Amino acid sequence: MSSAQAASRVQSPSGSQPLLGIGSALALLAGVSFALGLPEFPPDALVWASVAVAVLLLLWPRSFAGAVRLLGASLLGAAVTLLSAQSAMQQRLPAVLEGRDVQVEGRIQGLPQYAPDSIRFDFRVDDGAGDAAVLAGRLLRVGWYRGSETPAAGSRWALTLRLKAPRGVDNPGGFDFERYALQRRLAATGYVREAPSNLQLAAPSGLDALRARLSQQMVEALGGEGPAHAGSRFVRALSVADTRGFGEQDWETLRATGVSHLMSISGMHISMLAGLAALLVRVLYWLWPPLGLRVPLPQGAALAALLVAVGYAALAGFGLATVRSLLMIAAALLAVLLRRSSGPWQSYALALIVLVLSDPLSVLGAGFWLSFIGVAWLLWCMPAELTSLPGWRRLLGTQLVASLGLLPLTVFFFGQASIAGSVANLFAVPWVSLLVVPLSLLATGLLLLGATVPATWLLWLAAQAMDLLWWLLQWMEGLPHAQVFLPEPDLVTLALAVIGALWLLLPRGLPAKPLALLLWLPLVWPRMTPLEHGEATLTVLDVGQGLAVLVRTREHALLVDTGPAFGSGLDMGEAAVVPALRALGVQQLQRVLVSHGDADHAGGAGSVLRAYPAELISSDRQRFPRASGCESGDSWEWDGVRFEILHPPPHFPYLRNESSCVLRVEARGSTALLTGDIGALIEARLAREQAHMLKADVVLVPHHGSGSSSTDAFVRAVGAQHALIGAGHRNRFGHPRADVVARWQAAGAAVWNTADQGALSLRLGREADVAVDARRASNRRLWKAEPAPVP
Repeated sequence: MSSAQAASRVQSPSGSQPLLGIGSALALLAGVSFALGLPEFPPDALVWASVAVAVLLLLWPRSFAGAVRLLGASLLGAAVTLLSAQSAMQQRLPAVLEGRDVQVEGRIQGLPQYAPDSIRFDFRVDDGAGDAAVLAGRLLRVGWYRGSETPAAGSRWALTLRLKAPRGVDNPGGFDFERYALQRRLAATGYVREAPSNLQLAAPSGLDALRARLSQQMVEALGGEGPAHAGSRFVRALSVADTRGFGEQDWETLRATGVSHLMSISGMHISMLAGLAALLVRVLYWLWPPLGLRVPLPQGAALAALLVAVGYAALAGFGLATVRSLLMIAAALLAVLLRRSSGPWQSYALALIVLVLSDPLSVLGAGFWLSFIGVAWLLWCMPAELTSLPGWRRLLGTQLVASLGLLPLTVFFFGQASIAGSVANLFAVPWVSLLVVPLSLLATGLLLLGATVPATWLLWLAAQAMDLLWWLLQWMEGLPHAQVFLPEPDLVTLALAVIGALWLLLPRGLPAKPLALLLWLPLVWPRMTPLEHGEATLTVLDVGQGLAVLVRTREHALLVDTGPAFGSGLDMGEAAVVPALRALGVQQLQRVLVSHGDADHAGGAGSVLRAYPAELISSDRQRFPRASGCESGDSWEWDGVRFEILHPPPHFPYLRNESSCVLRVEARGSTALLTGDIGALIEARLAREQAHMLKADVVLVPHHGSGSSSTDAFVRAVGAQHALIGAGHRNRFGHPRADVVARWQAAGAAVWNTADQGALSLRLGREADVAVDARRASNRRLWKAEPAPVP
């Protein structure tokens, strides 16, 4: 097949641009992507003008419709997206309700997450008292801590809540919760306040209640849940989209082997079941030919496939990914039901247009891009390149196409590539899709009919099949270099890698194909701006109410504190610190210094050290018995940068905050002072005994800016240009105190707060005036809260 033939796959025979063709679909998607990349909303008048112009261009006379329609589709995509995003942002919690107790009534949506001392669930508000009436119809993410009630899926409740607008931490490579909140249209997050008015109004009912009941029946049929029942949790995930039994280690194994997509009810599973339904209908028509006189075979098979797809999506709770897959399949089947002839590209284009126009915010999810790009790669190569291969080579070729085509997106969204994934998917995909899923769904159907005994046997077979696969995946995870972590790429790097993949997947015989690998070099071997001898960078990560600071020299890296961990199970070392280190290209940590043992500084130490084994230094030898001590006078030098401990002195008793390690970093005359959580007493001692060592260009404000630290004498002794604060947004301690901020500002320091400005980065040793880069200001997006003004 020639390249001209390949290009003709996506063009209409006449060369003109069909209104619902692949060109229009891609132009629409380009407009959506452009809109979501804007740093702020344009004026409303401009958006509505774009809608009018887009409609005019799409209705342009056919003889001039090619490029004009593409421009119209792009404008329409951008305008619809901006209107949808603006509507979702306007639905967020009004500022007047933040931090107040509000009384609402509503229904628990989805499956609640149960932990030993907490429950987390989504809550769809039906009505609210007083000012809270504005929340009617909105979706909330709620936690109930140490409560006496166990709300079930599908039940209705009257609750007293304390809410705030969606807000997440902002770091390189981290999970963007505010982006997720916009995609899900979450109006607020919060927690239940204990009050007599917290009452269940109605028993569980509806689809979510059914899913919860089926999940519990599966647990009972398979003898329980937990690490010893791996098959049970996977069967529940594939039957009713219940992934609550998955631990972080499960997800890590799935990511390392590249098969995490198999553990969600995805388009592949729905498509295979829809295909199976169509095949069974064909058998039925063969057994009873008169049926074809009433309903033609193509329409009967398409209708059965659509009904099965809708049923399976219902079992998954009509989640975002499931609805996306259902729309794709429905668009293709609709053409059959309407007796409209269409090729694979036309069906693909129709599905893309339907999904993007029905929910343009779905483009914010990684699953959208992985699904549509994956299908596009297969359509590009399938007609001639893959169908000409024998069976096993076709399977291998399909997997190779998917792996090569999706690798750039996988690195862009997740910062990692699974080397073992190509091999693992070769046997995991057919094993799960053709064995485990059918067995699980047959068992689910029997449970719905009340046939518990045969359902139990089928569930046992499905669980045994998953146990065998799981053993193999765990073995593959342990292989050297099963997965590779790469720094966070930019859009240019992503575009080059996608072009390289397209080049590699062009028809055989095209010359210079090996040169396409050069376009992958920026992705797999990124060029990091090197530090010179005597220079250092300092990054204060945004970990909420806690602290984690990365200090890098030319060849070394030190992490000071590891972020907080909470009783709810959230570990910021795992959720924020490790992803940020990987996104920043940190291959190895030489040392981890935990200033003291409080959970907001030491909570993430276990997760960090598992990902980055390193020498540990801490003042809390009881919590970290294998750590080296932290004593004043200790010092070392890396690449011309000097590190020195100023506190605590030898034989100083462990007094929690007051025992915090105080670290001084000097790089070519520029100095940073990292102070932990010391208070006024230790500040006075340092100012009295080591005043000459306190002078610094950059200071990490003691104890997150609490009122018990940052005395006038200490602030004057430091004399910093920049005062950095690690604190959580609307934290319950009120950090930083307004008078503390004013004190540093009066001394001439620019005050920066991770709660307002996200991760803070700066370079020491290059220029006399240190410049701070605030991530929220440099990485503006429509869905992010307005960053605080740059000091």
